[in-house]
Amino acid sequence: MPTRRSARERALGLAYECEQRNVSGPALLDGLPVPPDEYAQCLVLGVDEHHEEIDTIIAKFSEHWSLERMPVVDRALLRIGTYELAWRPDVPTAVAITEAVELAKQYSTKDSGRFVNGLLSRIAAEVRSEP
Repeated sequence: MPTRRSARERALGLAYECEQRNVSGPALLDGLPVPPDEYAQCLVLGVDEHHEEIDTIIAKFSEHWSLERMPVVDRALLRIGTYELAWRPDVPTAVAITEAVELAKQYSTKDSGRFVNGLLSRIAAEVRSEP
């Protein structure tokens, strides 16, 4: 059984592919010979369904960085992380942020981990009302 970490990693690859090929999440998933695990599909479809809202949230908190200027991997991770924070209350805040940061460190630039951490932390403070 795949872990959520591997599902997030797969969702990152799929989100990257969606952007590079300029296709929707459902269209990409429909064209795959073997579907990804359930949670990876959930992330891809959730990000696709709430794409405009997610981008609005990210743009609100990304000081001096337009979405277009962000590395594609960072943008994909921020979208996945924001989706988990805003629409998946079953995912703990620290898990959503830490997983995105670790994937940023692994697959993006040397400063991406800090960038993703700071931005998702600010987003979490807004979209999660934890005591």
